[in-house]
Amino acid sequence: MPRGRKPDGEHALSNAERQARYRAHRLTKPSPVVTRTRRSTDRRSRPQRWRDAVAELLALQAEYARWLTGLPDSLRDTTTAEALEALANLDLTPSPTSSRPAATVVTDRAASS
Repeated sequence: MPRGRKPDGEHALSNAERQARYRAHRLTKPSPVVTRTRRSTDRRSRPQRWRDAVAELLALQAEYARWLTGLPDSLRDTTTAEALEALANLDLTPSPTSSRPAATVVTDRAASS
């Protein structure tokens, strides 16, 4: 009893024909291997992440205030200037009635309207 599968044509493929067929098949098929990189795990506690986020927001607010003072006269009455002024004047201190910063309260109100 002969071994292997039956040839597709009249005769069995030679080694060169088999190799050419394999290479052609490999070129047409996309690689099934997907390389995914994992983000590093943030090991800071939630309160520390909150403090870092608030510090970043305060740094950005100070930077926006500096931008506002350095705006050219041609941009003073634009929506960009108004947005920078609103961000620079945003109060990030905690309100007396809430344990959350005022910016969070303002964001919550804006989201609910």
